[in-house]
Amino acid sequence: MSEKKLSDLTTILQVDNLQVSFMHNGQETRAVDHISFKLHKGESVGIVGESGSGKSVTALSIMNLLHSPPAHINAGNIYLNSKQFGKVDILKLPEYKLRAIRGNEIGMIFQEPMSSLNPVYTCGNQVEEALQVHMKMTKEDARRKTIELFKEVNLPRPEKIFNAYPHELSGGQKQRVMIAMAMSCNPSILIADEPTTALDVTVQANILRLMERLRENHDTSIIFISHDLGVIAEVADRIIVMYEGKIVEEGNVFKIFNHPEHPYTKGLLACRPRLDIKLRRLPTVSDFMSNGENIDGIKKHTYTSIGEALLLNAELKKETIQKRLDVIQGGPILRVNNLTTSFPIKKGLLGWSKEEIVAVNDVSFEIYPGETVGLVGESGCGKTTLGRSIIRLIDPKSGNIIFDGHSVIELKGKALRQLRKKMQIIFQDPYSSLNPRQTVGEAISEPLKIHNIVQGKNARKERVSELLEKVGLSPSHYNRFPHEFSGGQRQRICIARALATNPQFIICDESVSALDVSVQAQVLNLLNDLKKEFKFTYLFISHDLSVIKFMADRIFVMNNGKLVEIGYPDALFERPKEEYTRNLINAIPKGDVEDIRKAQLRRRLAYARKTLFPNT
Repeated sequence: MSEKKLSDLTTILQVDNLQVSFMHNGQETRAVDHISFKLHKGESVGIVGESGSGKSVTALSIMNLLHSPPAHINAGNIYLNSKQFGKVDILKLPEYKLRAIRGNEIGMIFQEPMSSLNPVYTCGNQVEEALQVHMKMTKEDARRKTIELFKEVNLPRPEKIFNAYPHELSGGQKQRVMIAMAMSCNPSILIADEPTTALDVTVQANILRLMERLRENHDTSIIFISHDLGVIAEVADRIIVMYEGKIVEEGNVFKIFNHPEHPYTKGLLACRPRLDIKLRRLPTVSDFMSNGENIDGIKKHTYTSIGEALLLNAELKKETIQKRLDVIQGGPILRVNNLTTSFPIKKGLLGWSKEEIVAVNDVSFEIYPGETVGLVGESGCGKTTLGRSIIRLIDPKSGNIIFDGHSVIELKGKALRQLRKKMQIIFQDPYSSLNPRQTVGEAISEPLKIHNIVQGKNARKERVSELLEKVGLSPSHYNRFPHEFSGGQRQRICIARALATNPQFIICDESVSALDVSVQAQVLNLLNDLKKEFKFTYLFISHDLSVIKFMADRIFVMNNGKLVEIGYPDALFERPKEEYTRNLINAIPKGDVEDIRKAQLRRRLAYARKTLFPNT
């Protein structure tokens, strides 16, 4: 749709001069600073920005879900053209009207599904309840509709998931339950707050198409919040860029991608890992906004264009070939032979049945010293189980693991603990992998104490301070707790803890999947810098092929517990042998002009079809 056509559409939501602040220890933090925008019927608006930019606070304000204290809406109005109540200011509605609007007229997909789903009810019960309350369905009809929705969002075994509790599902599966719930009542407005962040690229593509169908079939207006401009390009007609609570740039998707004006927008576009160019380092937002000051001990270059940032970082093919030759000079540091790991399936209340799920199925491979191997595949393919089996956090059913000449399978007790000095893991969720009752200093010094690496409290504190500086944090953070840090900072803390034992081999299990693309770029650069300095070997697990291509010397593709393809990044992306690999590559949001043009054309055709043939 063109800008002119959009201006002729009915305005369904209007945000005027919204200002939201939070009070903490007597200090006011301005989260949203006098922003205004409109949402038209059937339109999709993308709101993009880093954590802390004000995107989620804006979404919660639209739902009137902010509670005072600590939040306080200082100024502004949010007008909704309600089907039930006419034009209303959401911020002034009584609670009974808000309950009628939430879910029925405005649906929301929250960013963190585990905290949004009730742990004491099954997933099916929670979607079923929304249908019974808002759509007045019988319990039988609501159950049938819920299972249909679960099928529509590609949940495996929907009947079983209906009876499953949230803790029994993976992060991606919980997010799909949330999406099914938000879409269940066919709302007029759907607010999607980072709905695909933790999902595989193929599932992400399916969810984006599903939301597109909802918009086509029901004239649903969408506010799509994300830190990833590549995803935003797939769904949005217009893009709003937020930075430090303000709207710094706004325009149609072509304008933002082809002619970004604000340095912050340029930084967000540049720091996404590229499929078409091999880079030494990923540009970051600070490279565009720093004016050359020293950040994290590195002298930053202030780029004026995305092209400049990419060209100055392009890696020569000769260097890549030499690196591969250097890696394979010695023998492998890790050899996995015919590894199989399975899980029994619980049946009823009286124990375990003989059925089992084979998560890793007869897998064999080698990894060489100094190499970064990328392990990629969809949720449930077995990649996390494989990583945890290698380090013996899960005991394999059969096979062998040889690390540095020793059989990992045969190690027990003290010998296994000694091995874990050399093999470390960085988990996906840094918050849940840090003890909330321990300070950062205590968390990092704990392995030093357990493995008797550094003697004495003062010596350990000094070592922890060095590690904090090594990952771009300050020694003054020693006595702070995990909740006082951002997601990117918490991941740096986890990296520092992994470094504490001077390991040879580190497994990175989806270690950047939940981070903003700008923070992700910083962490990926940090991991590469540390590898160069300490000669680490990485097994880098991710569902994001663009991240894998940037990081990996070789790529392993996993599907249904098996390695289906192994290759070098350039060859695998240019000439994938397996259909599964091709599907993974094709599902990556590229955000290039041709993809944007196709997405825009699809939306225009759907809009024209709906306008000309409203009854079809």
